[in-house]
Amino acid sequence: MVEDLKGKETWRLFRIMSEFIEGFDELSDMGPAVSIFGSARINQNNKYYKKTEEIAALLSKNGYAIITGGGPGIMEAANKGACKNGGASVGLNITLPQEQRPNRYQSKALHFKYFFARKVMFVKYAIGYVCMPGGFGTLDEFFEALTLIQTHKIHPFPLILFGREYWAPLLDFMKKTMIKYKTITPEDLNFIDVTDDPKEVLRIINRHMKWKKKLIKSSSGKMSAKARTRVVKKKLVP
Repeated sequence: MVEDLKGKETWRLFRIMSEFIEGFDELSDMGPAVSIFGSARINQNNKYYKKTEEIAALLSKNGYAIITGGGPGIMEAANKGACKNGGASVGLNITLPQEQRPNRYQSKALHFKYFFARKVMFVKYAIGYVCMPGGFGTLDEFFEALTLIQTHKIHPFPLILFGREYWAPLLDFMKKTMIKYKTITPEDLNFIDVTDDPKEVLRIINRHMKWKKKLIKSSSGKMSAKARTRVVKKKLVP
């Protein structure tokens, strides 16, 4: 499974390009979507599995597609909540030596070999992130999006940490250590929302979407239809 990145660079480039092209072709017309992350190791009896399913159901009923990593655990719960409520349920599957067993609740399944191509799809086509309790992969997705927003590489969009008890030590570290050492500013934490309420997740996403629609409407007299379509797919918050 461990692949040496040296050698055969030219052929590997074609494989990488194909993953980007397939992702863009399959997801470009999907409409507003929310990416949901969390541990593959959480089972169906866990409270966070059930909360994830509830969150995905609420979002789906309100017209949002759900994007996950396509695996078991939290990813399965999110796809299940979307699938059972008639919503678009997208899985961005990846080949791994363990854990990644595609769940059966995907209405659209893409398959990736490279993490970085997959990560682009998560952020490009989402209007918000919901991070349930998870491991290194969840932290990776969360901090990458936070970094992109902080450095103005993408427009800000909701970054929601669900589960106050689980995320409290991480937030405490940011507040008491990172701010103390001035490696981040207090304002950087304004990009993050924390909640235990699935309905609050929906409110945050709806607020973001409402603002985006208002922006599009106010700009409608100045923009072509093609330009308005491009704005709809951007991630913007006031």
